[in-house]
Amino acid sequence: MLNGYWPILLFLIVAGGIGVALIVVGLLAGPRRPSAEKYSPYECGFEAFEGARMKFDVRYYLIAILFILFDLEIAFLFPWATVFSKIGIVALIEMFTFLLLLVVGYVYVWKKGALEWD
Repeated sequence: MLNGYWPILLFLIVAGGIGVALIVVGLLAGPRRPSAEKYSPYECGFEAFEGARMKFDVRYYLIAILFILFDLEIAFLFPWATVFSKIGIVALIEMFTFLLLLVVGYVYVWKKGALEWD
């Protein structure tokens, strides 16, 4: 009964072995030049700061959120494109409406200046 699962087990063993081997090779062959700058905390596009009440620029987060939003919307086109010949004219109109809303959203974001990076 379990004979059908041997290829999966073999795949997991090979994948795990490759992962461990790459880590070990990186540790043994990689350069080690520690410095204070390498050990300093760095997160979200700007240097770490001390207080939680400090002002910071939110443009980095806005660009990241907009990228994810438009990237995911474009990802909806791939399943639609694979079955395009089977879905008919109604789905074509629905996809045109979806793309029109995507373009309207992009133009709105562009006109508001959310894509400008000073």
